[in-house]
This record gives sequence, C-alpha cells and structure tokens, in this order.
Amino acid sequence: MTFTISPASPASPADADAVGEIHAESWKAANASFFAPAFFAEAVRRRRTKWHDVLAADDGNTVLLAARDGRPLAFSYFGPSATHPGAAEIHGFYGHPDGWGSGIAQALMAATLDRIQAGGFDRVHLWTLRDTPRSHRFYAKCGFTASGTVRTYDYGDGNPLHQVEYALIPESGGAPSR
Repeated sequence: MTFTISPASPASPADADAVGEIHAESWKAANASFFAPAFFAEAVRRRRTKWHDVLAADDGNTVLLAARDGRPLAFSYFGPSATHPGAAEIHGFYGHPDGWGSGIAQALMAATLDRIQAGGFDRVHLWTLRDTPRSHRFYAKCGFTASGTVRTYDYGDGNPLHQVEYALIPESGGAPSR
C-alpha cells in the first residue's frame, strides 16, 4: 500500500471531482443520522459538486489530497483562522470510507500540520460535530485536544447542531506535536 500526499502541490480544479466524491461519501457514511433524508440528499449532492468553485478560488486556503495506490481517498482543507489571530483552521478533513483504518488519514494529517507550520502559524484549530466519537478519537490520536468551546452551527436545515472545537499547538522549532 502506497500513500501519496503532495503538500508542495495542493489540489487544483482538476481534482474537484475526486475531492467532491470523498466529501460526499464521507458525509453519507458519518452524518446521515443528523439530518432529515430530503435535506441530507441535497447536502450530499452539494458536497459532491461545490469543489469546482472552491478549488478555483484564490482565497488563501489550501486543499491537500491523499491517495492510496493512486486512488484519492482523503483531503484536508485549511487556511488562516477567521476567529483566532495567528492560527490556522482546518475547515474540513474528510476520508472516503474505503480508506478508513488504512492509515491514510493520519498520513494526511501529518502532511497538513507540516504545511500549516511551514506557513508560519503558531496554532491550529478545527470544529467537529459533538456527537461523532470517531472524529473525536481521530483528532485526539493526532495530538489535538478539546478546547472546551462549543458552538451551534446550522447546516442550512434550520436545526443547528453542536460542534466542539479541537486545538493543537505545534512544538516550537520542530514538527507539530502529534
């Protein structure tokens, strides 16, 4: 099994279909129970198609794509935090269910954190749904800790869900702690 992650060359608009497929399939596997079926079907469709515009934008954010044996199976989406000056925010971190348990997500997180630190950020944070224990275990395994901050977020269906913040402070002068 070979993982390929190229942090020197972030995902481009040509990768939009692969990123959309990962996002949609990850959402289908992990989040269906949180939403009404009709809303969820549309949310999955939007996640499959929105990446053409996102990857074409020049907004200071980066998407890294990870592949196993040539097949894209995970991506991270990150950039400067809008709420924490000097910090980066991982806006999205998704893995296709076919890659779950393979180690590809940990390899991608390591590359993401290296890229964030190389960008000069002294901290990184992210938000994840409160009721997703799989994501909580993954982020803790990667060195993140729950900050204690909780917010509600409305995905567009009028039923806000609780999200929890996770944070990591890279070690100075070395690789981010994991």
